Amino acid sequence: MSTDGYLRWVRAIWRFLLLIGTSLQAGLEFATHRLHGPISLPHRAEWLHRSCLKVVTRLGLSLDVHGLFPSRGLLVCNHLGYIDVLALSSIAPCLFVAKQQVRSWPLFGGLARSGGTIFIDRERPSDTVQASTHIRQALAAGIVVVLFPEGTSSDGSTVLPFRSALFKPAVQLNQPVSTAHISYAVEGGSVERDVCYWGSMVFFPHLFRFLRLGNVNARVRFGPKASAFTDRKMAALTTREEVLRIGQQLAEEMSMSACV
Repeated sequence: MSTDGYLRWVRAIWRFLLLIGTSLQAGLEFATHRLHGPISLPHRAEWLHRSCLKVVTRLGLSLDVHGLFPSRGLLVCNHLGYIDVLALSSIAPCLFVAKQQVRSWPLFGGLARSGGTIFIDRERPSDTVQASTHIRQALAAGIVVVLFPEGTSSDGSTVLPFRSALFKPAVQLNQPVSTAHISYAVEGGSVERDVCYWGSMVFFPHLFRFLRLGNVNARVRFGPKASAFTDRKMAALTTREEVLRIGQQLAEEMSMSACV
């Protein structure tokens, strides 16, 4: 093994230990709060924010944020993998909508469950109804709910069509819908292979590839304004166009910077 390869593995093991330690610390804090009674959704969102901020800081993940995180309503964003949750939650308190499988993931599953994540099995129509009810309750409580309406993560080469079903609670409550676009830049690796978590990738091998990387920069761009919609399908189409526009604008900015 080369010296560079050896250092990468040392880095990965050290970061993994930091991740384990931070998860245990977060779990202990949550358990302590539970001793005093049930934990409300706003407090769960705040706890997740603090926990993810610690993880991001200790792993050395840098954030390049433009625009303002919304103060309420639904936030829709493209989805590249579980690192998106760490990045977005570290910026401000919020709740997430995630696929049912995340509930049982090592480390991140525990954070998600305790953080009030709304889980959904999209193959079961009854789950969509139940998830919509939970989203409606969170929005009514003034909590920002983050939705990845592509329904799955991708390699970042495009933004998949947005599924409209879970826009319904925001439409019914006349809540604002905001947009965000997330992308990454890495040192000594591939965003598509080592940051994006998609397709048939397996969690632990992917996690260690991510932890081996040098500098990782998460670039988060928020849309300029929120909008209220009267139709969920129009909301899905309009917000996808906005996310695509933000991504294209960022790509042009990066291209211009590279030419300077």
